[in-house]
Amino acid sequence: MALKDMDLREFGLEVASSSPAPGGGSVAAYAGTQGYALVAMVCRLTMGKEKFAAVQDEMKSLLDTAQMKQELLLSLVDEDTEGFNSVMEALGLPKQSEEEKSLRREALEKATLKAAEIPLRTARECFSGLRLLPGLLDKGNSNALSDMGVAALMFKAGLEGALYNVQINALGLKAADKREELLAECQTLRQEGNLLFEECQSKVLERLQ
Repeated sequence: MALKDMDLREFGLEVASSSPAPGGGSVAAYAGTQGYALVAMVCRLTMGKEKFAAVQDEMKSLLDTAQMKQELLLSLVDEDTEGFNSVMEALGLPKQSEEEKSLRREALEKATLKAAEIPLRTARECFSGLRLLPGLLDKGNSNALSDMGVAALMFKAGLEGALYNVQINALGLKAADKREELLAECQTLRQEGNLLFEECQSKVLERLQ
């Protein structure tokens, strides 16, 4: 069964098992899905309200985006585990002859790059979630203020968790140029993501006084 098709208890038990996957990368992607789920909820709580008539079209567009992103991140829950499994399969290839060693190195490099690029996609989508939240906090239904705050937390957790997974895989790459490219993007996403999260948190806490 695909991870995204499990119920909450099943997924939790699968993560808690002795198997190394699903692990942090899949959990990070799932955190992102919950961030977008909360965004979608706030949009629905804002739409159809006379008080928010001026932002109805904007909320409808944001709702469509949130639903699309939620599905994308759900697929990344499974893809992250598949990426890890690909690395394990490459590690298990024979390495007796020089030809086998060469083929194994190539397969491992390819699998490791894939295992880094999948959580990078997760990180980018969580970062995108943080980018849209300040506007939602300004225009969305204020009765859902705490929900928007939790959405920010989910995106922050998903972003940081995904970046950890990009970095640990990037460090295993032999190609120095690709490794440095991945690590540089991680640094940018982390720095800009932290600023966005702080902006969101400030908006929430200011209104909770």
